[in-house]
Amino acid sequence: MTRNKQVSALVIAALVATGAASSAMAQDSTQRSERRAEMFTQLDTDGDGVVSAEEFANPPSRFEIADTDGNGVLSAEELTAMGQQRNEKRVARMLERFDVNEDGALSQEEFAARSGPSRMFERLDANDDGSVSAEEFAQLRMKEHGGKRGGFWGGKRHGSN
Repeated sequence: MTRNKQVSALVIAALVATGAASSAMAQDSTQRSERRAEMFTQLDTDGDGVVSAEEFANPPSRFEIADTDGNGVLSAEELTAMGQQRNEKRVARMLERFDVNEDGALSQEEFAARSGPSRMFERLDANDDGSVSAEEFAQLRMKEHGGKRGGFWGGKRHGSN
């Protein structure tokens, strides 16, 4: 296997391992390319343009990524930058999901469509068959105290299963 193929295989494996592959499918090719480049840069910790097996086996932590000056502490500026980057990604995902007319902004109607009974039903209908079984309802109830958001409605999010 050539070095380029090894690097490609490592990048693909990293995408799958981090769950980015499933979210990348929903994004356009430009966003996917940007994400892959960002991930490759993060994995290439020595900056030599290739990801070694050692670099792949020991990816940088979120802390290490946020510590842009590498001094072992996160300054207010680094924390602010990290938060801003996360917020920008959230806004982009929100526009991607709800900006029906693709004008780069959410109208009151588009914003209102992001919640309500249909969204609640969508979260309950885990297998997307158009109905909610007792099992699906019970499964969501089990997530009541777990999951990322917790709470009763902390089940699947729009666009994911």
